[in-house]
Amino acid sequence: MVVFASPGSVAFSICGFDIYYYGILMAIGICCSLFLANKIANKYYGYNNLILDVAPIILIFGILGARIYYCLLNYSYFCSHSLEVLAFRYGGLSIHGALLGGAIAILCIAKKYDKKIAEICDIFAYTLPLGQSIARWGNFFNSEAFGYPTNLPWKLFIPVQNRPDHFITNSYYHPTFLYESILDFLIFLVMIYMLKKHRNLSSGIVAIVYLLLYSIARIIVEYFRIDCVMTYFNIPFPTIVSLVLIIFCLFYLAKKLR
Repeated sequence: MVVFASPGSVAFSICGFDIYYYGILMAIGICCSLFLANKIANKYYGYNNLILDVAPIILIFGILGARIYYCLLNYSYFCSHSLEVLAFRYGGLSIHGALLGGAIAILCIAKKYDKKIAEICDIFAYTLPLGQSIARWGNFFNSEAFGYPTNLPWKLFIPVQNRPDHFITNSYYHPTFLYESILDFLIFLVMIYMLKKHRNLSSGIVAIVYLLLYSIARIIVEYFRIDCVMTYFNIPFPTIVSLVLIIFCLFYLAKKLR
């Protein structure tokens, strides 16, 4: 039996300043994704380290997008805790917001350097799921983004202070961070397979396939999660966004492949 239990959110302290596992794993995931994207861009697209040159812009837009999106979804909380809006290191980033912010950055970069928007999106689509797979473990150390109570062999222990009020007596929950981490890594393998075997696809196809696969994975994970703060007709908002993306991706692929 495997029982997951976080050792705590703080990795170590420097002069009284706490360094969180969440931030460390986010940084590792981002660096792995960026350096691999740069390698792919250099080898297959002749970008000559352009990805690393524009990385700060993409990071800023991506992180701001992820945080703003998260705060909007938790609008009622941040209205009364406005000083926490900038508390990035405690968690609270949304991948859908990061994708939107990153897309805006890519749009600006493509125009400035005279590159195809779809081509840059493809480059990041190859490596983004690897970064997501690594960064998801930050939720584990924060004891957040978990699922419903369960007694499965791979259950996750959640401390009392992190449990929802209506499940306060339950100690073990679905480790949804692990589910998404595994699914993200499988998507990464699909992306690398496409890079090796299907390099002649039209620009934008790879990015659309990534969005399609991740949206499906997110719907699966959301089915188990219990921490969604915004729902419509009892459907989690991330699920609705994912469904919209799936429809868009299918129409795009149908048009392109036809």
